[in-house]
Amino acid sequence: MRITAELQAIIAWLRARSAPEGDTERGASIVEWVIIVAVLAGLAIAVGAIIVSKVTAKANGINLGG
Repeated sequence: MRITAELQAIIAWLRARSAPEGDTERGASIVEWVIIVAVLAGLAIAVGAIIVSKVTAKANGINLGG
């Protein structure tokens, strides 16, 4: 059975991807950064919502004499 060049390239790529790497902690580090960024983004959205709420309440309390 003859293996085409494309199939050989795919096999080589799969073997390279499944080979153990020296830096096995890299994935964990990325997950930690994603969690940190998500928490900070959530805090920023919460602070923004609080500010908008306070400003809207203050603006609605202004008497325009009408």
